[in-house]
Amino acid sequence: MGKIVISMNVTLDGVVQDPTGDDGFERGGWFPQVGEEDRKQWAELELEEALRAEALLLGRGSDEWFAARWLPRTGEWADRLNSMPKYVVSSSPREPRWGNATVLRGEVVAEAARLRRELAGEIVVYASARLTQTLLEHDLVDELRLIVFPVVLGAGERLFGGTSAARPLRLAGTRTLGDDLVVLTYRRR
Repeated sequence: MGKIVISMNVTLDGVVQDPTGDDGFERGGWFPQVGEEDRKQWAELELEEALRAEALLLGRGSDEWFAARWLPRTGEWADRLNSMPKYVVSSSPREPRWGNATVLRGEVVAEAARLRRELAGEIVVYASARLTQTLLEHDLVDELRLIVFPVVLGAGERLFGGTSAARPLRLAGTRTLGDDLVVLTYRRR
C-alpha cells in the first residue's frame, strides 16, 4: 500500500499562493527571499524526496507549472522528476504537459484511494492546494511535510481551508534548513 505525502512550501501564516511571484499575486515572490544556503539545503531535501518517491500526484495547474520549469532542465533532480510516474487530476480534456503522466479523469477521491492501494511507495503531492484540501477532507493524507518560510503575508490562498471535522495529526519530525527554513512533518493519528 502506498502513502500519500503532501510536500508544500508555506509561509508562517499558511499561504501557498505564488511563491515564485510568476502568477501576478501582489504578495507573491516570497520563496526567493531566503538566503542562498537555505535554498541549497531546500534543494537537497527536495532531491532526497524525489529519489524516494514512487510517483507524483498533481493538479492540472501544478502539472503545467512544473512541466514548464523542469522539462528543459538536466541533472539528477531534473532527470528524476521528469522520468517518474505522474498522475494528474483534471476535469479538462487537455493532456498533461509533463512527461510520463496519466490523467485521472474519474472522481478525485476514488482515484487517489486507488493509487494509494495500487502503488507501494510514497505518492508525493506538490503545489496543489485544492487537491491537498480534498485529500485531507477525505482522510487520504498519510503525511504532511511543510517547509515553512519566514514570512507573514496576511493574505493569499492558504493551504488549509475548512473541513467537515477536525483532522488530528501527530508531529513526526522537525528539521531546520539553512538559517531560516523549518521542515515540519506530521502524520495521521
